[in-house]
Amino acid sequence: MVLKIFFPQCCNRADSGLLVGRWIAGHDSAVVLAVIHYPFIPGQVKQYVQQMQAQSGVELSVLGSWSLPKDGQEGMESFLRDLSTIFPQKCWLQISRQMGKTGFTCNILNRAQNGGAAQQKVTKKKDEEDVKSDGEAGGEEEDKEEEEEEEKVIFVHYEQRKVMLSQLHPIENGVPDPKTDPPSELRQMFQTVAHSQPLFFLDKYDDGPLKSTHWQSEGREASIIVELLKQASVPLCLLLSWLLSLWTWICNIRIFSLYPLRFLSSKLSTCVQLSYRTQHMRTLSSPKPAAGHTQFMRKANILVSFLVDVALGMLLISWLYRDNHITMLANTLVPAADHVAKELEELLQWLMGAPAGLKMNRALDQVLGRFFLYHIHLWISYIHLMSPFIEGILWYGGLSACLGLTFALSLLSDMVALLTFHIYCFYVYGARLYCMKIYGLSSLWRLFRGKKWNVLRQRVDSCSYDLDQLFIGTLLFTILLFLLPTTALYYLVFTLLRLVVVLFQGVLHLSVDFINSFPLFAVGLRICRSYRLAEGVKFRVLCDEPGTALHLLMELNPLKCSTVVQTYRTPTYSCYPKDSWAALVKKLFVGELIYPWRHKTTKAD
Repeated sequence: MVLKIFFPQCCNRADSGLLVGRWIAGHDSAVVLAVIHYPFIPGQVKQYVQQMQAQSGVELSVLGSWSLPKDGQEGMESFLRDLSTIFPQKCWLQISRQMGKTGFTCNILNRAQNGGAAQQKVTKKKDEEDVKSDGEAGGEEEDKEEEEEEEKVIFVHYEQRKVMLSQLHPIENGVPDPKTDPPSELRQMFQTVAHSQPLFFLDKYDDGPLKSTHWQSEGREASIIVELLKQASVPLCLLLSWLLSLWTWICNIRIFSLYPLRFLSSKLSTCVQLSYRTQHMRTLSSPKPAAGHTQFMRKANILVSFLVDVALGMLLISWLYRDNHITMLANTLVPAADHVAKELEELLQWLMGAPAGLKMNRALDQVLGRFFLYHIHLWISYIHLMSPFIEGILWYGGLSACLGLTFALSLLSDMVALLTFHIYCFYVYGARLYCMKIYGLSSLWRLFRGKKWNVLRQRVDSCSYDLDQLFIGTLLFTILLFLLPTTALYYLVFTLLRLVVVLFQGVLHLSVDFINSFPLFAVGLRICRSYRLAEGVKFRVLCDEPGTALHLLMELNPLKCSTVVQTYRTPTYSCYPKDSWAALVKKLFVGELIYPWRHKTTKAD
């Protein structure tokens, strides 16, 4: 069996002492976490290891000894080897390194059942004088045995700080599920280093009797700004929780639960964004710390997205309220609405004639054209009635950007929906009329074939009709068939206009959804500190000197950016159509209404 020893790079030049770490159960592997320097008292070392084990929850133990000979420490190796009787272990690792060499030599002391210790030399230096004195045959046999023994230990060097701060993600292909299967050797190694943070708090500035070497032994890594933010987060969360409870009490007033207000709040993009942001604030204001890595990343992504959203909103406010841009927009909006209305009038006049040389049913064409022209006149009157208040609406509506750019975009989407309400009405009228004719023609077509639609069984059954029914059905089918081109032309024109508005609103909704759901913190972490999000590891040969064990360097494979976005994307209210493209085309063909509104009850992960 091959014994793998995960050895931290920061301990390569540590002073002689004891190795503290953990044996990985079920695997012939050991994780070295720190080196306790000589001089020390064994009883204090035992007490310290037990204390760290209780704080971290990791089964820590003294794995063996580490020897880096210096002047005046000739008998250090024998002294450290004798400590195996004080720290009883199944295997006692005796690792040593010679100055000027990269590789280590390792001896393993296996404790027998009777309490004795049998030394097994795993790696040793080649002694040329002994090889010469033994003869060629004996030398070849010893070389073979030595090569076999050298293959029993592999040193895997890792960077302790990166491994402790990284989160190992499961690889999609060939990685067992940790919920059903036991964790792999590599995952246990990452968890051991991550959970052993209390062991890394002992640095050279402590006045305790023990000194150790690890990644933080030269001084604890800390930030004054982070500590101040931690202290300020508690009262801020309490204040935010109180404000959210007050807002929830206001929203639960009975008048807001009435049907018209409840219906409007579920359809307006601003109200949907407000409820979505309230849910985010509840997540951030929770006084409980994050339970795991996923919840921590979710909170961090929400916080960064919120800050970026507010920053973009403040930039928009600074542009709107500078150089009188709101007045310019208000003065441009009314002429633009008049221009759209005039274009619609010209379009209807064109449809009431002979559009593209098509011969339409004149009576139905005139009725539909005058009906839509009347609605346009009503809309123009409404716009001119509201024109004195448009500047005030834009001025106060622009203040919503202080809550974030997403609120401004949602308000813009609602304003577009209100300003193009006449186009929506035209589309609904044309779609309903076209749909009635399509379903009427399909029903009469079944009448000709002696079929009917069974409503109870939801299928087409055979049916016998008398002569009067067939005669009336033929007349109705002929009338509907000849009136269909006129209705279809109006439906086609207003459907295209409606699709333009829906496309613009869809772009706004996608922009809001992108700001709300994009994991900015995770992507920034992937770019700036790629080792924090690891997908796996790779190994390369670090040292393969004769007479020493094989040394490998473990490097972290960062998670792909696409996988980061897919894994840490914040769940949002879906603004994408529920239907496929084929279903959408079918709805347009049969005249069913297409609603671009977002549904508050549906979420997209």
